[in-house]
Order: sequence, then C-alpha cells, then structure tokens
Amino acid sequence: MLKFTKPGKLLNIDNNAKTVKGQKYGVKTAILYMAPADLSGFNLCAMASDGCKFACLNTAGQSIYPSVQLSRINKARWYMQERDTFLEQLAKELTNFVKRCELEGYLPAVRLNGTSDIPWENSGIMQKFPQINFYDYTKYYKRAVKWASGKMPKNYHITFSLDEENHPEAFKVLKRGGNIAAVFRKALPKKYKGYRVIDGDKSDIRFQDKKQSIVGLIAKGKAKKDETGFVLDAVS
Repeated sequence: MLKFTKPGKLLNIDNNAKTVKGQKYGVKTAILYMAPADLSGFNLCAMASDGCKFACLNTAGQSIYPSVQLSRINKARWYMQERDTFLEQLAKELTNFVKRCELEGYLPAVRLNGTSDIPWENSGIMQKFPQINFYDYTKYYKRAVKWASGKMPKNYHITFSLDEENHPEAFKVLKRGGNIAAVFRKALPKKYKGYRVIDGDKSDIRFQDKKQSIVGLIAKGKAKKDETGFVLDAVS
C-alpha cells in the first residue's frame, strides 16, 4: 500500500484567479485538487490524452511548489485507499462551506474534479448536498451524454473537454444538447463549427452556461507550446 499523510483540508475555497471571479456574480466556489493522471500511483484521469497531460494546469502558478504537489498526492492516495474516511472529511468540509456561504450571502458551487476526472455522481455526495451547485469538466463521453440526457443529479453540471483525440465524440455531445470546453491558442471566435463560443475565462460558473455551447479558453502556461492538436489554432 502506498503511504500517505492526511492533509489538513481537502477543499480550496476561492484561492484561484478564475473561480474568485464568480464572487461578483454572487457565487463562492470550492475546488478539490488531487494529483492528476497517475502521479499518485493511481490513475485519476483515465481518459487523459497526451495533449491534456502536457497542458494540465496541475503545475500552474503556486501549484508548482513541492508542498502543493505532495498535498495533492496525499489527497489522491487517501481517496483511493481509504474512501470512507475521505468522504466523511469531504462531507464535513462541504457542510462548513454551505454555512459559510449562507452567512456571507453567496451561492455555493463546488468542483470536485479540479485536476482529476472521477465519476462523483456515484459517490452520493450530490444527493447529500442538494443546495450546492456541483460542476465538473470530463473526458468521459458517456458521462457527458448522460448529463445531456438529464440522467445526472439535478445539481450536477458536466462540461465535456475537447482534446486532440475526441473531436467526433465532442460534437456528438453538442448535438445531444451538452456543452464542451475547447482551448484556443490566441483568440476566441464567436462561433466554431457552427456552435456559439462563450468566454470561459470570465468565470468558472459552468452551471449557468446555455446548452449546446462551446466554452472557449485561451491557452495558458505549457498549453501555449502545445503541438499535439489539443490547442485549436482555427478561429472560425
């Protein structure tokens, strides 16, 4: 069994340049960051492409520090090796987060897959906290289609992530009423392949996006140097 130390807290509350933008819309956001792909010894991003791994924001900003990376590894190992106690801690923190939002007058939003791709709809967490708007990005086509078909918990929003390998699946998601996220190299077009593009960098409030939208993101960090096709050069 891989060793781990339980971190003090699981959730990161609006300590993110993007999610903090949601406060001006009355939303406070908590995110769970765990070691992506197989960095912890367990693969939490089974559908990640090479481009996705290269452009991953896991090492963006202050996340590059060893202490942050170790914390994320510990969280991932805790989740994989002691699921029950992990979920107990998560529930405690979510309860406190809801209370904090109520006191401060914010709508609570939670993204559990900050740097992972786990089917949280199977955990029972959404059902325990109906007052929270949960949302995630995913590379799992079936999860995205399930959401587009209205078969996910009502308080859980899913956005399918486009990469260099899943274009056919992504546009099937759009046709079925879902949304996709796409990274553009320099500028966002008003439309892409006939679908409207919205600025995903304005905030991370994905659960308020209109259906059949492409959430456009400008390449950042390592993604600026992507050559896999993960980042789109086309602007029409």
